[in-house]
Amino acid sequence: MENVTNRPETTTSEAAASRRSFLRVAGAAAVTGGLLTACSNADQTSVVPAGGAGGARAAGPTVSLPTGDNGILGFAYVLEQLEAAFYEMVLAKPYPNMSAADQTLWTDIRGHEIIHRALFKAAVGALVPQLTFDFSSIDFNSRAAVLIAAETFEKVGVGAYNGAGKYIKNADYLTLAGKIVSVETRHHSILRELQYPYSDAFAGPTIVTSDTGLHLAYEPTYVLPIAQKYIFETIDASALVASLA
Repeated sequence: MENVTNRPETTTSEAAASRRSFLRVAGAAAVTGGLLTACSNADQTSVVPAGGAGGARAAGPTVSLPTGDNGILGFAYVLEQLEAAFYEMVLAKPYPNMSAADQTLWTDIRGHEIIHRALFKAAVGALVPQLTFDFSSIDFNSRAAVLIAAETFEKVGVGAYNGAGKYIKNADYLTLAGKIVSVETRHHSILRELQYPYSDAFAGPTIVTSDTGLHLAYEPTYVLPIAQKYIFETIDASALVASLA
């Protein structure tokens, strides 16, 4: 298979430039919210049908995640691309009789994910390319199916941030990751409430551990196989995982 991203860890100067870019864009987003209007069609991830619902498809080119902090940022960028592309599809193919309240919710969440995607794109640059997604296994004509998929993506996303946070060495990166995961947790809570109204599902025992009161944390080795189902390219995290050991 073709390996489209197989670079060693960036040099000190490259890492510094990436960090400056990441923090500069993050600051602009926090102050003005301008990323939403600045995101062009070129910034959006691609979605291609492949084999129909549940159909088999050939593996795409391999994308190798780098090591260390850059690898964690690249890992987060993969997940944010996935989430943003999913919500873009939800609004591009609205299920029948989508209510105004639902449309507002999906629009707001999509906007957050587009910003998150842009932040990580600024951070990792060419280390991780724009990915292509296959959502053919999701029935976008069914509100229930869309809610289930959205809740799964958000649950896995929050768990991924919680699991990867301990590996981040740069304090600025860790601070920004903490801010982003707090937004992702809000997404997860409202989606759980929509699925199971008037219950403890928004923060119940299936997502918050009873012994610590904390949200579940997932390692990259747990998260990536779940995400891979929807990604055309093959994500290779072997170097990243080895660097975290």
